[in-house]
Amino acid sequence: MTQMDIGITKADRETIAESLKHLLADTYTLYLQTHNFHWNVTGPQFRELHLMFEEHYNELALAVDDIAERIRTLDVAAPGTYKEFVRLSNIKEVEGVPTAQEMVDLLTQGHETVVRTCRDVLKHAQEGNDESTAALASDRMRVHEKTAWMLRVLNK
Repeated sequence: MTQMDIGITKADRETIAESLKHLLADTYTLYLQTHNFHWNVTGPQFRELHLMFEEHYNELALAVDDIAERIRTLDVAAPGTYKEFVRLSNIKEVEGVPTAQEMVDLLTQGHETVVRTCRDVLKHAQEGNDESTAALASDRMRVHEKTAWMLRVLNK
């Protein structure tokens, strides 16, 4: 097998992949939380929130795959267990079933958390001269910033 040579040192690839693992865990945790809220939302905004949460979890499901594949492209194993995601994620699990307003608040906070994680990935990608990961982090950041804004205005 030939040595990997994509213009990024092994040490930089490992550092970048480690930050991507946190992004993957945050994204997967937010996906699971959003799906849970989609199933369990109630109240006068049921239809609107049920459909919105479905759009969000479908988008997050695709993002999870993109992030995991980027980690593999850097020749690092991607985490894939709940145990690893709990350890790596900055988003904590929610007990019970929150109210619709609490769901919106929790998801807003979750998307803002992912934005901050993206900023960390972006920093490591730029330091390692990894434009592909920088583009992924930037694209993800834009999606989460917009989603947080859309959620935030629901409770104003």
